[in-house]
Amino acid sequence: MAVSAIGIASQATPTAAPANAGLGQDDFLRILLTQLRFQDPLKPMDNQQFVAQLAQFSALEINRQQSEKVETLLSIESVNQSLALIGKTVQLGTQGASGTVSAVNYSSGEPKLTVKTSTSTLIDIALADVSLVF
Repeated sequence: MAVSAIGIASQATPTAAPANAGLGQDDFLRILLTQLRFQDPLKPMDNQQFVAQLAQFSALEINRQQSEKVETLLSIESVNQSLALIGKTVQLGTQGASGTVSAVNYSSGEPKLTVKTSTSTLIDIALADVSLVF
């Protein structure tokens, strides 16, 4: 889930990676078993090479887990930012309007603000659209 913060300029949507772009633990084990099944019994796999592959896969798995945890932390920070804006007056960069944040909606997976201006109520405003907080 992409998380945008206050004041971050919107970027072009990156092309999404295919769902099968990464190898998982099951894929690694399948490859390893295939290597072991078809290796020459007179010339077995070098132990150092085998241990190096295991260590490399372990490092990749740890990196993947850390990435997931960082995404979770960013999501929590986005929620904290949006909750802190309730009752504050904000200026919206994209619409040039200003108003008071009256509610936060999380139905889309990321926080969307409801801003009451002097003339109307704007809904589903992203945090990235907030340019100034009074």
